[in-house]
Amino acid sequence: MSLSGQIRALVGIDGLLPVVDLIDRLRITYGNEGFLRYPTIFWFTASDAALSSACWFGVGAAGFLLFDKFSRLSLILCFVLYLSVVNAGQTFTNFQWDTLLLEIGFLAIFLPGGSSITIFLFRWLLFRFMLMSGVVKLASGDQNWWNLTALKYHYETQPLPSPVAWYAHQLPLWFHKLSVTGVFFIELIVPFLIFMPRSLRIFAACCFLLLQLSIIVTGNYNFFNLLVIILCLFLFEDRDVIGCLSPKLSEQIIRRCPSPGIYSMAVSSGLAVVIFLVCGGLWWMTNVEKPLIQPVAGLVRVASVFQIVNLYGPFAIMTTERLEIQVEGAGDDDLWVPYEFKYKPGEETKSLSWNVPHQPRLDWQMWFAALALPKTSYWLDRLQLKLLQGSPEVLGLFAGNPFPDVLPRKVRLSYYRYRFTNSLEKAIWEREYLGSGKPIGETD
Repeated sequence: MSLSGQIRALVGIDGLLPVVDLIDRLRITYGNEGFLRYPTIFWFTASDAALSSACWFGVGAAGFLLFDKFSRLSLILCFVLYLSVVNAGQTFTNFQWDTLLLEIGFLAIFLPGGSSITIFLFRWLLFRFMLMSGVVKLASGDQNWWNLTALKYHYETQPLPSPVAWYAHQLPLWFHKLSVTGVFFIELIVPFLIFMPRSLRIFAACCFLLLQLSIIVTGNYNFFNLLVIILCLFLFEDRDVIGCLSPKLSEQIIRRCPSPGIYSMAVSSGLAVVIFLVCGGLWWMTNVEKPLIQPVAGLVRVASVFQIVNLYGPFAIMTTERLEIQVEGAGDDDLWVPYEFKYKPGEETKSLSWNVPHQPRLDWQMWFAALALPKTSYWLDRLQLKLLQGSPEVLGLFAGNPFPDVLPRKVRLSYYRYRFTNSLEKAIWEREYLGSGKPIGETD
C-alpha cells in the first residue's frame, strides 16, 4: 500500500527510473535468461497499470492472509509480487528492510505446515540479523562506534527524525555513551540467548523489543523495526501468548494449530539444509578469498537472485553531519522557490513527524544523494526534468507544487548543512547555505 501511491512516479513509464528501460537493457544483455537473473512479473508488461495493480494485488493477498483465507497461496502471492516490485524499484527499493521482508515472506510460506524446524529458522534469521547489526558496527572501524559517541550524532543526522529526536539529541554525552553500550550488549551478547531455554529467550525478546521501540520513538524507519518485533514473536511459546487472550479465542487457536506431518517435516528439513549452506557460503565469500565449490555456489547465486537469504548490517557507519539537497524552481521573475518534501527537513521551522510504517522513497533517496555529493545520480537529473515538465505523478511525491498555474522556467539543486537548534523557541533546525548547482531549463 505504501508503494502504490509512489511506484508510477518512481519507476513508471514517465517516472524517474522507468522499469521498462531496465527490462529493455536486460533483454539486450541477457536475452531470455534475463528473467532468471532479475525475476519480476514486469518482464511481461511494465505499464503503469501493471505497476499499480501489482501493489494492490499484494494488498489483497495480505488481506486474505490477515483473515486466514487461502493462507499458503496468499503468502506465495505476497512474496512473488513484492519481489517483483522490489526489483522494479531499483535504487528506490534497495533497502535492507525490503530484503528482510522478502526473507521473512519466503520463510512464512512454510509456516502453515506447523513444523518446529520452520520456527527455528525464524529464530535463526533473528539471530543473524541482530548479531550482524552489532558486528558491522565494530568491523567498519568507525571510531564513533568504538568510542561510544555514535548516538551523539545519530538523532540529528538520521534520514527522517521523529518529533522525539530533537529531545534525544539534547541528552548529555554520558547518556549517549551508556545507550551505545546497551546497543552493543543487545546486538552482540543477547542474540545467543535465542537458542537458550524459554526464560532466557523471553529476556532476549524483551531486550530486542526495547531496542526496536526506542528506534521507532526517535526515528522513522518505516516497517523495518516492526519486522524485527514480529520476529520476536517466535521466541515465545504458545503458553506465553495464549494466556493473554480470552478462553474462547485461546480454544479456537489451539484447535486450529496444525500438527506437522512427515511431508511438512521433510520439506522444512530440506529448507534448513539449503539455508545453512547458503549462510555458510555467504560467510565464506565475505571472509575467504578462495571460490566456493559447487553446488553451494549455485545455491548462493539463486538465493541472492530471489533474496531469500541475505546479509544485514544497519548503521555500520555513523554520519556525523547532516547535508541536505533542496530542489528549487524559478519562473520569469527569477525568484527561487523550494519544492517542499512531505517528510524530509526543509524550512527551519518545519515540524518533525512520524510516518511509520510508510516509507517515502524519494525523501529517503534524497538523504543518500546528499551523502554522495558532489556526485549526482541519473534519477536526480530526471527529477529536475520532470519538475520542469510539470509531471503530476512526480509532483505528487512532494508536499505541494509552488508553480500550480505555470511551469517553472528553470530548476536547480541547492545544498545546505543542517543542525538541531539548542532551543525550540524559534525553530527546530538551523542551516548553513553551501551553494547551488547549475540550473537546468534555461538557455545558456
